[in-house]
Amino acid sequence: MSTTVPGGVNQEGTPNLENQMPFYIFAISSYVSFYSSLLAVIMFLAILTSEYKESSFRSTLPIKLLLGLTAFYVSIVSTSISFSAAHFFIVKDKLKYATFPVYSGVLLLLIFFAIAGFPLYFHLTWAIFKNVPHHHYRITRAGFHFKH
Repeated sequence: MSTTVPGGVNQEGTPNLENQMPFYIFAISSYVSFYSSLLAVIMFLAILTSEYKESSFRSTLPIKLLLGLTAFYVSIVSTSISFSAAHFFIVKDKLKYATFPVYSGVLLLLIFFAIAGFPLYFHLTWAIFKNVPHHHYRITRAGFHFKH
């Protein structure tokens, strides 16, 4: 088993808290978190090991970076949701008054992180889907000369 199931399992091997909504939130977000972080690592490794041709910088590398960043952001959000759902079972009765400020603080940190990373994500998306003019140049003995 890759994770500890909140609430443990019974004699038959099914989770004790299976019929509660936070358990379903935990299970789905844990699944999404694992596979989106795996996809992010694969995309970043694909960028690292790719050929550095000029054509790659215009087509495949930006798309790989966009997919990697998207998977990275999804994994951060889903990991936070999964942890919060599992944490809810621990504090739901004893520290119920403290959960709202803690979860609010975590949410503010996630919002701050999203705002800080949004310009890169926006500009990358814009550059991928916008037709950027290609510079044509010729090589001479004196160096590069751009054609207009």
